[in-house]
This record gives sequence, C-alpha cells and structure tokens, in this order.
Amino acid sequence: MSNREPNKKLVGPWRTVHAVIWLVGIYILASRGWWWPGILVLVAISAIYEGLLQQLAPDAYKEGLKEGPMPTGITREGPAPMMAPSSIQEHRVELLPQVCPNCNAPIRGHQVKWTGLQSADCPYCGTNLPMSKA
Repeated sequence: MSNREPNKKLVGPWRTVHAVIWLVGIYILASRGWWWPGILVLVAISAIYEGLLQQLAPDAYKEGLKEGPMPTGITREGPAPMMAPSSIQEHRVELLPQVCPNCNAPIRGHQVKWTGLQSADCPYCGTNLPMSKA
C-alpha cells in the first residue's frame, strides 16, 4: 500500500485552457527568444493555474488510472467485452486475388478493407474484390 494520493487529471474545458496556456507560452518564448528563465515562468504560471483550480473548481479533476502497459483485453475505459469462441470469425485471405481487377494493384490481406466474412475492397481504388472459389 502506498501513502500517495491517486493520480488526478484535468478534464473538460479546464484541460483545454491548460493546453492553451502552454501553447501560447511556448510561442511567446520561441518568438522572443526568452527560453531562460522564461520556461521557469511558464512552469510557475501552470502550477498557479492548477493550484487555483484545485481551490476554486475541485470538480475540474478526476482520478486517473495508473500509467503503464494495459493487460490484454482491458482498456482505459474498462474491460473489453469477451466474445465466445464460436462467434470469432476469420477472414479467408487465401480467397483474395493476387491483384485488383480494376487498378492492377497488389492485394495483401492486411491492407484490404474487409466488408464481410468473404468480401473485401481494394485498399487503393475501393473496388469490391472477387473471391476465388474454395
């Protein structure tokens, strides 16, 4: 167990205002050539903004999740819905033609836009590709 508070992040328009402060600050520093100690002033302005938000608008923050790699099947929004093994369908890559009949571009299974279990469109021209018979 840790004594640290959970990581809290800005949400909504407060986050946008914070980003604008940094973007405008960096622009001013770059255009005027005031990198040192200007960057320290920008950090101080950012800290003052966050401190004022914590005092005046505590709902501007929400608890963030720990940073780091997420386990498979889990997103930042929560666990991904699991599919039953029988409902998992695979595309039949071996049925694709070697080249597109419309634009003669090479066809690769990982590049086509699959429109169905055995239906795909050319990634270059968008033509529906004819599948060969199995």
